[in-house]
Amino acid sequence: MPSSALQVARTGLEAQDTRMRVIANNLANVSTTAFKRDRANFATLAYQDARVAGAQSSTETAYATGLNLGTGVAVQSTTRMETQGTLQTTGNSFDLALDGDGYFQVQLPGGQLGYTRAGNFSRTAEGQLVTSQGYAVQPGITVPEGATTITVSDDGTVSAQLAGQSEPTQLGQITIASFTNPVALQSASDNFMLETAGSGPAQIGIAGEQGRGHIRQGMLEGSNVNIVEELVDMIETQRAYEINSKMISAVDEMLRNANQTL
Repeated sequence: MPSSALQVARTGLEAQDTRMRVIANNLANVSTTAFKRDRANFATLAYQDARVAGAQSSTETAYATGLNLGTGVAVQSTTRMETQGTLQTTGNSFDLALDGDGYFQVQLPGGQLGYTRAGNFSRTAEGQLVTSQGYAVQPGITVPEGATTITVSDDGTVSAQLAGQSEPTQLGQITIASFTNPVALQSASDNFMLETAGSGPAQIGIAGEQGRGHIRQGMLEGSNVNIVEELVDMIETQRAYEINSKMISAVDEMLRNANQTL
């Protein structure tokens, strides 16, 4: 029994250490554009059934309760919390935020599509709309040289005032990707998400239609990390880790006393 208690406490230490890593990542990204916080989900490990409820306790009676011994805990998964971050006004015409569900599409190196809510875009020397890493926004938008008064409407239509023309010229339209199960998207570096079998294929459509969010020009979505909540979770995790450490110390002392006695 004491040795199995050591094993159970060890799983508790590992699980709380993993949870602390999730919390640390949330706090590290508190200022990251459009970052979505993660939550660690715990699950019990397999139980050892020493006695099953309903088993015969005698020829005429049965046990009313069982004897089930747990073997510990593990972090089963992490869940990305998709709540909307606060929209922050920047005044930059190439900063775009999604007010609602959906993702911008970006062409990653190698041809793979990435999905992001971080709309801090810029323009290359050739006028192409790209991310800060230089990855092209999809569908491709190119702003001609000398264009002024660049506007992006709520539905993603990009227009600009060109020299010699009295009316704004439409340059293209930014479409939005949505997913049946967005929490199953794979998190990658540089604020990108990747499609998985669990997320389902990307469904491309116009911003503001079929549940997709509207595009807000001159704004960026902030991180949805709440520092106070994360600090509370951090203290709770720290206390749980300390309790499991004390459990190991207590079991170790029990074993030492047993060895000295025997």
